Amino acid sequence: MIKETNRKSSRGRTPLGDPNPIDVHVGNRIRLRRTLLGLSQEKLASLLGLTFQQVQKYERGMNRVGASRLWDISKVLEVPVSFFYEDMNKDVASQSPRTFSIPDCPQTFLREDDIQFDADPMQKQETIELVKAYYKISNRKAAKHLFDLIVTMSKTTYNNNDDE
Repeated sequence: MIKETNRKSSRGRTPLGDPNPIDVHVGNRIRLRRTLLGLSQEKLASLLGLTFQQVQKYERGMNRVGASRLWDISKVLEVPVSFFYEDMNKDVASQSPRTFSIPDCPQTFLREDDIQFDADPMQKQETIELVKAYYKISNRKAAKHLFDLIVTMSKTTYNNNDDE
């Protein structure tokens, strides 16, 4: 079957009918978190009330993840919804479905690269895990010393790149 190149995007797909790169990115982030937690597709599917084939399609970007489903996935995988959009490069972000379906739309108010999304550090998984680990320290005096050390280190500026 030959794909048309001049047709409008259907259900968020590219004009060629391929999965939207944003959906692929979200799927990759689902797979990343699932594997970090040591969950199989079957186990994640079971926790979500889906088939493993549906999880597989989400992870490949073949099926789009709806808002309510993404909410459920974020709860099961213990991450904020924003996790699924983190680390998205500008080329991928610029391929939202509306860019394919609104051909002559003025780009002045629609350009993703002009919009800065600063992730709230309190919503990042790293922050959540750090706070959880801190409160698991049974020796509260040692925890206070660790806290003081972190505060002191955060006030120190490094002028060389050796520490990065």
